Amino acid sequence: MIENRTAALWRPIRRILLTLPVLWVVVSVVFLLIHLVPGDPIVQMLGEGATASDIDALRHSYGLDAPLSQQYAHYWHGILHADLGQSLRLHDSVVHLVLQRYPYTLALTAAALLIGIALSIPAGIASALHRSRWQDRTLGVLSLVGLSFPNFALGPILILVFSIQLGWLPVSGAGNGDATSFLLHLILPAITLGLGLAAILTRMVRTAMLEELNQDYIRTARAKGLTQNAVVYRHALRNALIPVLTVIGLQFGSLLAGAIVTETIFSWPGIGRLTLSAISNRDYALVQGCILAVGLTYVVVNLLTDIAYTIANPRMRAE
Repeated sequence: MIENRTAALWRPIRRILLTLPVLWVVVSVVFLLIHLVPGDPIVQMLGEGATASDIDALRHSYGLDAPLSQQYAHYWHGILHADLGQSLRLHDSVVHLVLQRYPYTLALTAAALLIGIALSIPAGIASALHRSRWQDRTLGVLSLVGLSFPNFALGPILILVFSIQLGWLPVSGAGNGDATSFLLHLILPAITLGLGLAAILTRMVRTAMLEELNQDYIRTARAKGLTQNAVVYRHALRNALIPVLTVIGLQFGSLLAGAIVTETIFSWPGIGRLTLSAISNRDYALVQGCILAVGLTYVVVNLLTDIAYTIANPRMRAE
């Protein structure tokens, strides 16, 4: 009993420790990739008419004239002290700018994820239960359309229909600060981002449910007289969630990447628009901060997905 409790306590600690090398790789790759991008941010900021002395002085003030190894060590020192430097263009702390925009992107991604899950699980179950029937074929066609329709095409169509023609929802922005306005502005970008995920998850849920419904324990449960709902939702669905959780964890990163396009279409004040602005202005520190925030979020979500396995399927705990 004591050994089992010790092992249960050690598993989450081990998962956290395994993420540390991943975090180091993420930080290192972000640092190196930005410095490989062509162009000089100092010249971009001062303009072509700046003198060489002004360029050298400003480059020295931002530490961009130091050796790459020294800049790398300084970057790690800043991360450990929650200091990612100053934006070259906005003249504000990178941490402050990222924290201002990050909640908007997180809210958009979470809303899109909820929409994708809410649509895909019932659709996938219905498709599996009515295999090769009209329900299955209809849902298959809809999921294929969802997979084939990109965000940059779906977003403008939703704006034309629900904002311009019907006037039900706002076109862009995040509202005036109150919760109702925020939710109304969130609906269209969340749907734009979530429908593609729903199409992927629907096919995944269908495949996983078909595999589970053909297992021996399902036939045994039906032979014992369990109802259809008990067999499907209490037994088959719980085991089918394992591969679905894997896809959800992986697709979360795709949602963060897709949020850049969606935020641009709907003028959503998230970290995606901030990243595009920083890239166009060659604002190294701000680009690093934005990409680092997205990368760390992806690592944390995958860690939570790994832990969620044991919640969805208790057999994973014994393994």
